[in-house]
Amino acid sequence: MLNRCTYLCIILFSFMLSCKNNDYNKEENPKKEELEQPTSAYVETVREIEFDSESKVIHSVVALCDNKYQGIAPVPSFLGNGQETKSNLYWGASYGLKTTFKKSLEWNLLRSEFIDSVILERLIFKHKTKNCYLIADAYNGRHIKKATEFLLGSASGKIKDTLVINNQTIGIAGNSELITYQGHNGLMDFNLDKNFETLDGKNRDIIILACYSKYYFEPALKDCKVNNLIWTTGLMAPESYILDSAIKGYLNSESNDEITNRAAESYKKYQKCSFKTAKNLLVSN
Repeated sequence: MLNRCTYLCIILFSFMLSCKNNDYNKEENPKKEELEQPTSAYVETVREIEFDSESKVIHSVVALCDNKYQGIAPVPSFLGNGQETKSNLYWGASYGLKTTFKKSLEWNLLRSEFIDSVILERLIFKHKTKNCYLIADAYNGRHIKKATEFLLGSASGKIKDTLVINNQTIGIAGNSELITYQGHNGLMDFNLDKNFETLDGKNRDIIILACYSKYYFEPALKDCKVNNLIWTTGLMAPESYILDSAIKGYLNSESNDEITNRAAESYKKYQKCSFKTAKNLLVSN
């Protein structure tokens, strides 16, 4: 069995390699008819249901790391199975979202549930001292395009939904205040033929933790009214301590620069780099 030090080294090394596969063959992706059909729709879905607007909601989208269906340099199989959440690099591994927030002293996990063949697990957290919910969705790695479309659709307000928690209805997707993404940058592998213009006039906050997310997502978001709290300028490890730090600042109503400083300090600590390097990588607006 791997000792803890070796295990963590594998995870860190795998993160930094995951965006560097220049020999990826897009034809290896499954044909549309070969994909398992999801049980619900995720694109341009607006459910106009009244919800509690006093509760702040953060909706996090995680595209599970997938050696087979994503354009990444292969990572160890136990980290790169995009159809398995338990040990996935971006979910159940040491710095994955599920592990990070379950260990947090600031959040309570209310429930975990399977949604369908697209969203393999949904986690619902409630902050211990603030009126805030964190909804985290683990997207099947082969459906990274759907995860990307959901992120942009929610950011533009074209996808809106609600969720009932203990007889309380909260707003999720485009009804949430902050929408975040973690994982491989799918826009390196495919193009989107949809328009993501904001039509409802609402300004939404977003965080996109993926390699070179500023350069790839900026054109897609050009017609969106969004406040980019954090996106990236280079290769990076989209680990959840970055998100955890950013959310702390966000819930304290800090400025964009203060939030990115928090995130950069965490990145510096875990990646053993300089603050300047981390700050140049993690930028806002």
